[in-house]
Amino acid sequence: MKKVLIATALGMLVAGQVAAQESPWLVRARVVNMQMTNDNTTPVTGLGVSNKTIPEVDISYFFTSNIAAELILTVPQQMKLVAGTSNVGTFDALPPTLTLQYHFTNFTGFKPYVGAGLNYTIISNVNIAPYGLDKHSYGFAAQAGVDVPLTKQVSLNFDIKKVQLQSDVYVAATGAKAGTLKLDPLLVGIGVGYRF
Repeated sequence: MKKVLIATALGMLVAGQVAAQESPWLVRARVVNMQMTNDNTTPVTGLGVSNKTIPEVDISYFFTSNIAAELILTVPQQMKLVAGTSNVGTFDALPPTLTLQYHFTNFTGFKPYVGAGLNYTIISNVNIAPYGLDKHSYGFAAQAGVDVPLTKQVSLNFDIKKVQLQSDVYVAATGAKAGTLKLDPLLVGIGVGYRF
C-alpha cells in the first residue's frame, strides 16, 4: 500500500510538472507595414514599389525557452510599381521568411527577442511593359521584437524586420538586363500571439 501511495504521488508530481510546461508552439497574427528602400539602377527614373500594409501569420517552434525558429507567411501580395508619382505596373510577391530567434527570459512583464534568417520571394504576374523581373529573390533577414503577455497563453506582439529583397530588371523582348531594383523593405508589425 505504501508503494502504491508513493508511486501515485510521484505520478501526480510528474503530471503537474508536464502540465506546467509551456507548449513549444506559438502562432501570431500581425498587421505589417512594408516600407521600401527602392534603390534603382534601371533606365526608368524613380522606379520603385509603393509602401504597403499586409497581413502576416507567423508560426514559431521553441527548441528551448530561449531558442526558437519562426516561419513568417502571408498570402501573395500585389505590389504597385511607380516611377515618381506615376503608376507603371504591378507584380505579385510571395515572401516566406524563416528566422532563428533568441528570446530573453530574464525580464518581468515582457519578453524581447532578436532573430536572423533567410527570405525567399517568388515574383509572378509581372506587368511592367516593356520590362520584366526575375522570378525569385533570395536574401538575409534580421528581426527584433517583444511579446507582452496578456494571459498565460495570449500576448501582444511588436516586431521589426529588415529583409533583403531585389530583382534584376530586363527587357522582356530580348532578355537583356536593364538594371536592378532593390526594395530591401523595413517591416514594422503589431499583432497578437497564442501559445498552445
